[in-house]
Formats: sequence, structure tokens, C-alpha cells
Amino acid sequence: MKFLFIIQGEGTGHLSQALSLEEMLIKNGHEVIEVLVGNESHCTLPGFFNRNINAPVKRFLSPSTSTLSEGGSQKRLRKKLVYSLINVPEYYRSMCYINDRIHKTGAEVVINFYELLTGLTYALFRPSVPYICIGHQYMFLHPDYDFPTINYTKLLLLRFYTRMTSFRSSKRIGLSFKKMSDNKQERLVAVPPLIRKEIVSISPYNGEYVNGIMSNEELLEDINRFHAAYPDVSLRLFWNNSDADEETIIDNTLSFHLITDSKFLNYIGKCKVLYSNAGFESICEAMYLGKPLMMHPYLIDQICYAHNAQKLGAGIINKDFDVNKILHYAESYKLNREFIYWARSSERQILSEIEKTINHNIYSDVPDYSECMV
Repeated sequence: MKFLFIIQGEGTGHLSQALSLEEMLIKNGHEVIEVLVGNESHCTLPGFFNRNINAPVKRFLSPSTSTLSEGGSQKRLRKKLVYSLINVPEYYRSMCYINDRIHKTGAEVVINFYELLTGLTYALFRPSVPYICIGHQYMFLHPDYDFPTINYTKLLLLRFYTRMTSFRSSKRIGLSFKKMSDNKQERLVAVPPLIRKEIVSISPYNGEYVNGIMSNEELLEDINRFHAAYPDVSLRLFWNNSDADEETIIDNTLSFHLITDSKFLNYIGKCKVLYSNAGFESICEAMYLGKPLMMHPYLIDQICYAHNAQKLGAGIINKDFDVNKILHYAESYKLNREFIYWARSSERQILSEIEKTINHNIYSDVPDYSECMV
């Protein structure tokens, strides 16, 4: 079968999942003929993606998903919405482009990685090529998903957005921390997460340092304050500071490193505990490697993942940079072997769901606009 990938390119999560799925499909005799990546700006794609993707990659302008942040101000939200409204003509051109590539590539199946404009393209142009949606966010549509106490309006928006990314899709494949029942009404199946091969190949051991990505510059003050109080705790942190050197060594126990995939993978395998913003992939990778997590979620979906990860014993939620809490937690941390067995079955289960969908050709049975209900 010939597959076309359409990816929401904000962050690295969906890009990483696409790499893993492409490898699975090729290994099983299928072909990914093209990859379309949507983003709010034409920024450079991550090096690990450009190096490892096999199919040709094309870009298009797409709305940002970052408006759904729990901590974002109403002013910031309005600014993002105004920006999106101004760019509606550009988004329409992107949808025309997506529709054109679906037909011209000769794709037999489209795989959508949470890209909103894919769902809107199928709503407006109704291509005849069936499409399947895959991503961790689709679990938010499961009736048994365990949500934390969060802003109800933003949760409704998140679920609505998730439905729109998968409008008229043949199936929603939800990546899940654990086995959950299928939901026929939502055309939703729960499958194991896609763990990238670089993580699977790591032989982890417990070092003596804290590792993590400092994605928010506001944390720098908290980190410096903690380091001044506890200088014996070793911190090796990664950041996206374009003005910094590749390695910024403050002293023997505090250093900052520019994010490179190979270096981060090396450090994550040898750390004692991991600091994370609670992105779905980072949680799965830490659980797979047996690394206790200190989670500081910011986006509303990260708050949901952190809540469920904590219940599974992956780590703790801590919104200040008090590493002592996770170091204390690490003393009683237990490896979640059930999760590891679950994750190792991902290839078999995901390919089975994709092939089952194609073979049964359920595309004609998808509901109409009523599915937009939250």
C-alpha cells in the first residue's frame, strides 16, 4: 500500500511518531510516498527528523496548537486567535495544497498525525482516499479517560479541536499509556505508544545526575536558586538558547547543553532522574527506560498526561524546581514492567489496526457533521 503522511509539525512528538510508523510500514512491505508537515511558521524541522525520514518532505502553513495552554493569558489567547483569523486565506490555500497532494501522489491511504487542516480538507473537499488518524490526543475522546481538574472551557476546546483533526476519518488510533477498551461510537482504538528505535536500543543505568530539557526560560531563576541551596546535586540540563555555546559549564555540578538528539539520548540513558514538561513522548521514554520523572506541565494536554503518568507511578508533578522531591521519590521508584511489555507490542497492534481498517473499507460508514459535538 502507498501511504501519505500529514503531520502537525509543532514540537517533536508527532514527527517522532511518524518516523517510527514509517519504519514499521516499510519493514512490512508498504511505501510512504510523501510527507506533508504543517507548522505556524516555516522554521527548520528538527535534525533527527530530516536525517531519518525516507520519504520526500513538503511544507505548508498551519494553525498553532499552543493556544490551549493552561497558563496562557486571555490576552495571549486573543492574540493567537486574531493571528489565525488573519491567516484564514493562507490556511485555505494549504487545504487546497493538501487536497492536491492527496490526488497527485497516488496515495491509497492517508495517515494524519493530529493536523487540523487534514480534517478540514476532508470536510470541505471530501477526497475519496481513506484516512486514518493516529496520536495520543485521540485518547481524550475515550469515555473512560481520566481527566484531572482543569479549566472546563479549555477541555471542551481541546476535545473539539481533536475531533476536527479527525473529521470523517476511517479510524482514530489513540496512543495510550495502558490497555483500554475500543470505542466503536468514536471509531477509536487504544494502542501502545510508538517508542523510537533510538530509545529502545539504549541500555540504561542509574547515574548520579538530573537530566532534562529546560523549555521555559523562566525556570532559569528557579534552577539557579536551587543550585545555590544544593550545590552537591548534579544538574545536566538542555536548552534552546541560540546565543549560548554548545556546552555552558557553570561549575562541576551545573551545566547547560544545546539540544542535539544524539547527546540528549546519551544523557537520558545514564541519568538518575528526569525533568520534563510532561509531553507524551518524554513520559513514555522515561517509563520505558525506568527513569523517575519530575513533571512540570504547562499545556493542557501535558497536564492530562502528567496526571495519568503520576497515577501509573511514573513520577511526581512538581511546579517548582525542587529536585530533592524527585530524588526522594526515586528511592522507592519501581519499574513499570507492564508498560514496557505493552509498548513492545506497538508494531503488531498498530499495523493490525491499519490493515484491518483498509481491508474492511469502513470509510463509507463515517458519520457526518454531527461528529463535531464535544
